[in-house]
Amino acid sequence: MSPVYFDHNATTPLDEQVLAAMLPYFREHFGNPSSRHEYGREARRAVDNAREQVADALGAHPSQVIFTSGGSEANNLAIKGAAACLTPTQLAITNIEHPCVSKAGQELAAQGWKLAKIGVSTAGRIDAAALEQVLCQPTGLVSVMLANNETGVVQDVAALAEIAKKHGALMHSDAVQALGKVPLDFAALNVDLLSVSAHKAYGPKGIGALVLNKAVEIKALIVGAAHEKGLRAGTENVPAIVGFGVACELAAQRVAEQAGRLRGLRDELERGLHELGAVIFGAAAERLSNTSFFGFPGIEGETLVMALDNAGFAVASGAACSSGSTQASATLLAMGVENELGRAAVRVSLGKDTTGEQVRMFLSALQGELKRMRGLAAMAV
Repeated sequence: MSPVYFDHNATTPLDEQVLAAMLPYFREHFGNPSSRHEYGREARRAVDNAREQVADALGAHPSQVIFTSGGSEANNLAIKGAAACLTPTQLAITNIEHPCVSKAGQELAAQGWKLAKIGVSTAGRIDAAALEQVLCQPTGLVSVMLANNETGVVQDVAALAEIAKKHGALMHSDAVQALGKVPLDFAALNVDLLSVSAHKAYGPKGIGALVLNKAVEIKALIVGAAHEKGLRAGTENVPAIVGFGVACELAAQRVAEQAGRLRGLRDELERGLHELGAVIFGAAAERLSNTSFFGFPGIEGETLVMALDNAGFAVASGAACSSGSTQASATLLAMGVENELGRAAVRVSLGKDTTGEQVRMFLSALQGELKRMRGLAAMAV
C-alpha cells in the first residue's frame, strides 16, 4: 500500500485536470509568447487566459497579476521591489513570517532600513495594539502572513491593513498557504501586494504570482526584456502558467466545500490527539481547516515523524523549508512555546483526497508508535 500523504502544506499532488491542461504546451503549443507568428500567439493566448483565471480566483484584475517562479520570488519582489521605490524608513514584519520574508527584511536592514518585528500572542495571532506600537515609527512597508504554514493560524489581514494604511505604510501579505483553503479577495483584504503559489493548491511547482495594486510602484528584481510589464524578465513558463490558471479556477470552485469537509476530518483527528495527550499549537485561534500542529511532551518530533513514515504516513515536523533544524520552529518560539515542547512538534496537513478512514488509521498507528517510544524511554531511565 502506498504511504498516506498528510503533508499538503509542504506541497500538493498535481491535479489531473491541471496536468491535462498543461500537456499540450510541452509539445504541440511550444511557442514563445513573445513571438509574432501563430505559435507565439497561441502561447500568448494561453498566458493571457491563465492570468484571467488567477485574477478571477483572487478577486483582482488580470493587469494586477505578475507571474513569478513561486511564492519566495513573489515575496522578495514585493518587499525588495517596493522598498527600492521608497525612502528607507522602517519595514515591519511579524516574527512568524516565512524565511523568504524575514531574510529579505534582513537584507533591507543592511541597506539602511530599520527592521521591526511584530509579536504574536500565545495563540499565534497578531494583536492590533502590537502593530500600532510598531507603527509609532515612520514605516514604509508592513508584511503579514495571511495563514501560517506550520500552525495554520489565520490573521485578520484586512483589519491590520487598515491600521498600516492609517500610518501611511504599504501592506503586503504572503497568502501562499491560504490559496485554495480560504476564499481570497484582493480588494477585501485591503492589501497593496499579495503573494501566491501554485503548488500549494494542486498546481505545478515553480510558478507563483504577485498581485499588485497598480498605484504602487515597485522595481524589478530580474531585469532584461519587458516581460510581465517589465517587472520580471524572462521567457514565460507557459505550461506552468497554464497549470496555475486551472489550479486557481478549481481552487475557487472547491474552497467552500473542501474547507467544511476538512474541518470535520481535522476535528476528528484532534479529538484523537487529545485522548493521546497531545498539545495542539494555535488551537485557540482561527486556523486553516486542514492543518493540525501538535506535540507530545517528552517525544522528539523528528523521531516520531520518521517512525510514522516507517508506519506508512507522510507527516512533517514543521515547515519543509526548515526541516533538519535541531531547534524548535521560530513560529512556536514566538508563541512562547518552550524549546523542549517545540522540538516535539509534528504537523499534519490534510488534502482534498484525505478520507476519514485514513485519519483513523493514522491515529491507530500513532498510538502504537507512542506506546513503543514511551516504553523505550522508560527502559532507558
